[in-house]
Amino acid sequence: MAGPDKNEEREISRELGTLRALWPFLRPYRRLLVAALGALILTSVISLILPLAVRRVVDNFNVEDGQVLDAYFAAALGIAGALAVGTGLRYLLVTRLGERVVADIRKAVFDRVIGLSPAFYERIMTGEVLSRITTDTTLIQSVIGSSVSIALRNVLIFAGGMVLMLMTSPKLTGLVLLIVPLVVVPILTLGRRLRKISRENQDWIAASSGNASEALTAVQTVQAFTHETASRASFSEVTEKSYISSKKRVDTRALMTVIVIFLVFSGIVGVLWIGARDVRAGAMTPGVLIQFVIYAVLVAGAVAALSEIWSELQRAAGATERLIELLNARDDVNDPAQPAPLARPVKGAIAFENIRFSYPARPGTQALNDVSLTIAPGETVAFVGPSGAGKTTIIQLLLRFYDPQSGVVRLDGQDIATLARDDFRREIALVPQDPVIFAASARENIRFGRLDATDAEVEAAAKAAAAHEFIAKLPEGYDSDVGERGVMLSGGQKQRIAIARAILRDAPILLLDEATSALDAQSERAVQEAVDLLSHGRTTLIVAHRLATVKKADRIVVMDQGQVVAQGPHDALVAEGGLYAQLARLQFTDGFAAE
Repeated sequence: MAGPDKNEEREISRELGTLRALWPFLRPYRRLLVAALGALILTSVISLILPLAVRRVVDNFNVEDGQVLDAYFAAALGIAGALAVGTGLRYLLVTRLGERVVADIRKAVFDRVIGLSPAFYERIMTGEVLSRITTDTTLIQSVIGSSVSIALRNVLIFAGGMVLMLMTSPKLTGLVLLIVPLVVVPILTLGRRLRKISRENQDWIAASSGNASEALTAVQTVQAFTHETASRASFSEVTEKSYISSKKRVDTRALMTVIVIFLVFSGIVGVLWIGARDVRAGAMTPGVLIQFVIYAVLVAGAVAALSEIWSELQRAAGATERLIELLNARDDVNDPAQPAPLARPVKGAIAFENIRFSYPARPGTQALNDVSLTIAPGETVAFVGPSGAGKTTIIQLLLRFYDPQSGVVRLDGQDIATLARDDFRREIALVPQDPVIFAASARENIRFGRLDATDAEVEAAAKAAAAHEFIAKLPEGYDSDVGERGVMLSGGQKQRIAIARAILRDAPILLLDEATSALDAQSERAVQEAVDLLSHGRTTLIVAHRLATVKKADRIVVMDQGQVVAQGPHDALVAEGGLYAQLARLQFTDGFAAE
């Protein structure tokens, strides 16, 4: 079960300065930002002008000329109308800016994580990455599209209101200022606690998302092993901890809001009481007192709003930090700063030179131990051996999903670490052990191998992979949606679509990782014929446990405990004895194995 990282492992955002990391995403929309700020300033100024109009109206209730009073009311109405238009414009511009920036952040984060090597995903759950792309960006959207503009507006109202309060009544303003330290102290004190809790809360939300994603992705396995109750308990535990963390955040924020609002409005009542006594004494007019009170209410409201928005900004700072972590994530596999050009046409010569490799998650266990192997262009080489021998690791290193701790992998004599990964991967077609089927049509799943392929080419590849017959029987044929992860298909059908995808790619190097493991005998024979045809003239690497599928390989490489222990054609390896002969005796009849 994944939980939030400890504070020692992940730095907690200590200040709102983290939000500065959003500036690169705001910079392209400076005009929109300036327009939004202009509307914000306009509405703030109008809000500060409105009490002046109210004062004029109140102090002129007793004038004999009704037209003067009408003019003041008309002016007040005009100011209110301008305030309404300005507020609507501010909302439009700021919300649009927030939507645009968050869309860009989501794209930037996805662009980054989709290219990170598998080693990165050994350190972080996919569900947590998705949580950051969705939950954290939604929080930032709320802040950019609402909280920041409200905060700036209230800062302007606070500053402007304080100045106009001072101009209206220095005496009452001095009394108000005595309250300010009492308000600031709880904001700062509780704000620190709120910042820590907010980050913890976001981490638990991500953990909850990761837990659910993992269980739902493997829902058939969960149900087959009657693991529903345990999965529910696990998810419930993580979600409950997320709720407890959220409750702490809400409680702290509520406490801070109560303290601030009580202190602010208690101060207003006290000031109003003193002002009322001054009006009775004739030291000020009712209009002046009302003007001051309105300004005091505006300032108090601004302080109260800022105390609430402060926690939102704290959460946004934490969310921004988490997203920036993804954008700046360290990857163990990177393209060189200046990749060497791949020599074309690719012949398909492959060499593994003194390879030593351990997976990042298992640094103490060598998956490959001083492996050296040369594969000629057009050669079909099969890798066999017990589970954990290092067979699939060979394919993963050739695709440069990982880099070896020592040694070099070469393609046509070039060290693949000096090449751009997407450059040489275009020359490789892969059929993985667990075929990945996307929530799309059968046609689009096959076309994944080559996006510019025609419908005729897609169908030809399906026929070659013995997939055409079952695809044609689907409700809408090739346009039938096969469901998320291909739930509408059997294991063998998924594998045949994956093989069709590789056939369509038409690459000079073909990698087959247990490509026929899920096929029945008839389909396997048909696919094997297609593979034999496809591998002609191509460098083909086959990983297999079933020796019947590799007997025709030009060379069979036997691996055990990360080392090459034998290699040669099938008959020679059987005659030689050793591990391969043992595997052959287990899988074939005595008479067949003795051939």
